[in-house]
Amino acid sequence: MAHPSLKQALAEKKFILAPGVFDMISAKVADGMGFPALYATGFGTVASHLGVADAGIATYSDMVGRMRQIAQGTKTPVIADADTGYGGLLNVRHTVMGYEAGGITAIQLEDQEMPKKCGHTPGRSVIPAEDMALKIKVAVEARKDPNFLIIARTDARTSLGLDEALRRMAIYAEAGADILFVESPETEAEMIAVGKAATKPLLANMVEGGRTPILNAARLAEIGYAIAIYPALGFLAVSAACERAYGHLKANGDSNTLAPADSYGFSRMCELMGFPEVWDFDKRWAK
Repeated sequence: MAHPSLKQALAEKKFILAPGVFDMISAKVADGMGFPALYATGFGTVASHLGVADAGIATYSDMVGRMRQIAQGTKTPVIADADTGYGGLLNVRHTVMGYEAGGITAIQLEDQEMPKKCGHTPGRSVIPAEDMALKIKVAVEARKDPNFLIIARTDARTSLGLDEALRRMAIYAEAGADILFVESPETEAEMIAVGKAATKPLLANMVEGGRTPILNAARLAEIGYAIAIYPALGFLAVSAACERAYGHLKANGDSNTLAPADSYGFSRMCELMGFPEVWDFDKRWAK
């Protein structure tokens, strides 16, 4: 079931900071840190699961199982990327039903043409705003739990300009979206304009090295945002850590002199994965 805490936090104007998670290790690490929400990133999930670009290659079947694992393996509300809904209106309905049944709390749908592309990369095209509005209406109708939230994202800024993105944001709010998401505004001034125009809670996408300036939580709240997701932070950090550790192994022939800060520690990882419970079970049932 969707967590009511996310909807309640939005109603109480509490800022929501959500780190990006992309597999069960990253999800469990973030889950224990007290964040109000986790963001299950499409880019990271596709990269870790399939090892390919987030360019419309992953299907609903690829994604729903992964999102379900993350939601059911953590206690924190999960906001999940669902791309375009993986097709037309019937696909959107099926996607919403599957994500909700999997325990997701908020689903993100975007107005890109299929096959979609990652939001901070070039060459994105969008469908007519009216077609996206229908997707949102279908999504709203398909959900069973009012605590399950619909996030409407527009990618119109990059190809059609900020004014069109703001127009679409208003249309998607009218269609019933709970949360609005203008992808990749390119200056703080543009972000301020988005914040002033929004009539529903607003999501900021903070991508290290992306097209949008990264602002801290206090500043985002000040200019009208309610949620900030950091989708790439985890997999960028993990990739860098793996490169350092594997480079050390190649250069030295062992891991004995690896700096403690570069290793999570085997005993700590065992604890994170729940081995103490397994060991306790074995003791109680061993013959």
